[in-house]
Amino acid sequence: MADQVLDAKGLNCPLPILRAKKALKELPTGATLEVLATDPGAVADFAAFCRTTGNEMVEQSQEGKVFRFVIKHVT
Repeated sequence: MADQVLDAKGLNCPLPILRAKKALKELPTGATLEVLATDPGAVADFAAFCRTTGNEMVEQSQEGKVFRFVIKHVT
């Protein structure tokens, strides 16, 4: 289970990324953030976000129209 959950359902790019970035800054190193999003672009966006920030994508899944990402705060 993630340390914190961010519900970004119904938000379009770039809002899910911006809110995740803000939430991760408030978490200690090693903590995890679970993000729920409905924007299909979030899949590519969160992969790129993790690549460029150094945070780790621990898990990624989809249930219906909801995309779920678990990101570990590394930096």
